[in-house]
Amino acid sequence: MTQSPAVLPTGRSGPVRIGERAARVLVSELARSNEPKAALLVDAHPESPVLAAAIEALLPGDLLTVVPAGWSDAGTLREHVAAQGPWVTERIRVVDALADAEAAAVVIIGEPLTGTVEETRATLDGLGKHLDNGATVSVATPAIAKRTGGASVELDRQAALYGVGSDLLLRNNPPLRVHRLRFSPANAAEAAGMAPAYRPSSVPLTRTMHIDSNGVAAAGIALGLAAVARAARPNSKLWLLPALAAAPVAAFFRDPEREVPADPSAVVASADGKVLSVQRLSDERFGDGEWLRIAVFLSVLDVHVNRSPVAGKVVDYFVTDGGFANAAKPDAEHNVAAYTVLDTTHGTVVVAQRTGLIARRIVQRAPIGSLLAKGERFGLIRFGSRTDVYLPADAAQPLVGPGDRVVGGSSVIARWH
Repeated sequence: MTQSPAVLPTGRSGPVRIGERAARVLVSELARSNEPKAALLVDAHPESPVLAAAIEALLPGDLLTVVPAGWSDAGTLREHVAAQGPWVTERIRVVDALADAEAAAVVIIGEPLTGTVEETRATLDGLGKHLDNGATVSVATPAIAKRTGGASVELDRQAALYGVGSDLLLRNNPPLRVHRLRFSPANAAEAAGMAPAYRPSSVPLTRTMHIDSNGVAAAGIALGLAAVARAARPNSKLWLLPALAAAPVAAFFRDPEREVPADPSAVVASADGKVLSVQRLSDERFGDGEWLRIAVFLSVLDVHVNRSPVAGKVVDYFVTDGGFANAAKPDAEHNVAAYTVLDTTHGTVVVAQRTGLIARRIVQRAPIGSLLAKGERFGLIRFGSRTDVYLPADAAQPLVGPGDRVVGGSSVIARWH
């Protein structure tokens, strides 16, 4: 930032604070990179949940530079860091001002931006000389536009141009939107050294089972309809229909944790389901040469969260029009489909999310320019559907065949030569 604000950022209804969940999202780029890196945290103070989350995310080779917020001071911040012990002290450097900080690969603004459009733009411009090539900037702003003086509008504009991910944190008070921006392109090879990103769109139920936010919303709608039906017709039992539907609807959007194979030559399944076909074909949309396509059918009983089969950089995304044939039938080849194109160290890889007879909605959460780790969640398809993985035919050997069952993010469907 060009300068730290002198007081705690406030909206019209009081202070805008970052909770633990939002703090974890803000430091997600720091937490997911396994390589030694330099990071920069701007606007920190001893009680900051973002500082606590950043400390927790540090790896042995990392170096974090911290710039105090305007209402804090460097001396107090240094005392707080020193109290964390020598392991933390060796990896954190507190400076008096942003001008004293060096360039970093991960930059985090520790307080929500609530200024005007011009102030927000100046804040981002002021960070320019502190960004390494391919660096990410993580910043939060109130999700309700009227609580800002234009910051949310400017950040939405920046995200449209440079965004590599945005998350809505409804459970923060007030709700926040966290943007991750990258002003210069990242190298696709960096994705190989990353762990899957933390996704707040996945709501935890237990340590190993989550529900996608789409499922929470759908179950909430069903329960809302049940409440309305019971209030409107208290003597009728019709309210039981949407009430009983809430649980299976939420279960459809279940999102279990998966153990991703560490083998760098492994290509994992992009979805749960049954292998429909494994074939070589040509598709000029993705380039010259033959492609190895592995198609997987997802029934309504399968997990419908889609995961990246390899580590890579999203370089293109497009949707093709079509019908809604049964995804298990050959006619599904011409269904509506969304194609995510990845640049990898082994060449181009494509994941096609195809609709089915019932599915009419594809969710894709990986903007162009974002890096995906192998096995990382990047979207989902609602209800029965099909997911195809395209690999360079001469670079990969298939390890599955028609009729095999696969588990998204875990089953190895092919191996790089």
